[in-house]
Amino acid sequence: MKIRQLQHLFLGSGLVALCGCSSMMTHTGGQEGYYPGTRASYELLKDGDTSWGIKPFVALDMPFTAVADTLLIPWDAFHTNDSVRARVEKSEQKNLATNSVIPPAAP
Repeated sequence: MKIRQLQHLFLGSGLVALCGCSSMMTHTGGQEGYYPGTRASYELLKDGDTSWGIKPFVALDMPFTAVADTLLIPWDAFHTNDSVRARVEKSEQKNLATNSVIPPAAP
């Protein structure tokens, strides 16, 4: 009886750990906004370059990702992105804005 309960516990833990993969990847990867995992999954499904072997797994994971993104809405609302990627993107945008104001030198 205990072995059966232990098997159910391990199976349930494994399923919970594998659900919402896109949400976990996007939240740790520095993407901002609400529902970043769901948006990433949708882009994978829509993209023509995504392998046909991956699309069923993305489609199966998408509802779990949406649930995980919903649970992480408070984190998204109060989280400021200070990752290296975000700082580099801000710096590049600032440089592009500065360079667009300064006219190029005459030859």
